Amino acid sequence: MARRVVLAYSGGLDTSVAVRWLIEHHGVEVVAVAVDVGQEPDAGPEHWERLRSRALAAGAVEAVVVDAKDELAEEFCVPAVQANARYEGIYPLVSALSRPLIVRHLVAEARRHRADAVAHGCTGKGNDQVRFEVGTRCLAPELEVLAPARSWGMSRADSVAYAAKWEIPIEATVERIYSIDENLFGRAIECGAIEDPWAAVPEDAYTLTQVRESEPVTVVVGFESGVPTSLDGTAMPVRSVIERLNVLAGSRGFGRLDMVENRRVGIKSREAYECPGALALLAAHVDLEGLTLERDLAHEKHRLEHRWAELVYDGLWFSPLKEALDAFIERSQQHVTGEVRLRFDAPGRCTVEGRRSPVALYDRGLATYDRDDTFRHHDAEGFVRLFGLGVTTWAARQRREEP
Repeated sequence: MARRVVLAYSGGLDTSVAVRWLIEHHGVEVVAVAVDVGQEPDAGPEHWERLRSRALAAGAVEAVVVDAKDELAEEFCVPAVQANARYEGIYPLVSALSRPLIVRHLVAEARRHRADAVAHGCTGKGNDQVRFEVGTRCLAPELEVLAPARSWGMSRADSVAYAAKWEIPIEATVERIYSIDENLFGRAIECGAIEDPWAAVPEDAYTLTQVRESEPVTVVVGFESGVPTSLDGTAMPVRSVIERLNVLAGSRGFGRLDMVENRRVGIKSREAYECPGALALLAAHVDLEGLTLERDLAHEKHRLEHRWAELVYDGLWFSPLKEALDAFIERSQQHVTGEVRLRFDAPGRCTVEGRRSPVALYDRGLATYDRDDTFRHHDAEGFVRLFGLGVTTWAARQRREEP
């Protein structure tokens, strides 16, 4: 039986209750670990100190806060952009990208504190239980994984009452309008009125994409080997690129998604997302690849992008197939260098206006219809004849006349 447990701690109702519940029902010491992935973009040190105090008040023997925003941007968001990753062709993997990062820190803290187990606050319906548990077993199969919210049988009202009983200073109430998960790459919204797939997503569900600017704005996004490195010619870290695009795009209403997606556990779930920076970067990157990737490489990469996104969504970040696809995608990015100019208009439009690259495969001399055309037109006749030779032979020998 576990003696010390490292808990993935958000500071919310469920994980605060989980601290005390684990102590009472498993007799363990709990180390609460909060990983800052940008879920509180405007929070200062006092926010994280309050969160630590709440975990300690619930009974944790220690509460650790890890600043992982740059790590998320560079090691998780960048590969997702390079893979043009959108689950089911829509969702840019906001929550799914942060989970393996959190797992990595949970395992590290478990080893540092000599813990026997890790724990999470996920329910039995969602994808995150899979991501936390499979990820942990990939990195540290010796650790036990506990999921108190799957077994305690408490309603939200029960949890609020439980917190009151143990004098845990939570801010939650019995009524919850929405369930929110947020990080640097975007914001996921569910529950409440959103659970009716016929109903429009209420405007008050959105925060990142409320229209605050009416004037159009253009921005030039620079990439080096598929990594976003600058805006308008100013070099900056990946995290800063994402944060700046969140503001530029989001303030003009761009970045909303509304979809019914297929969860790993087999449930269809209606989800709303706000991903202004993520969707802007994906639009720019896809466009730059059109300028710089050789045709067959581009086509094969497009075929594999869906599988990469599916693996990450399903919690298989650390799997051998994901690692193999990573190698292919990384190699494909060698020449994805250049700039893309994006224009944002309210309400909610993003348009690619231009693109350029020092290694572009676009050759104006070959593409133009002007007098400076360098294409050898007389070569085309033989090419077309040979290209169609197979079907020409079939038509002559086997094709039946249409009635």
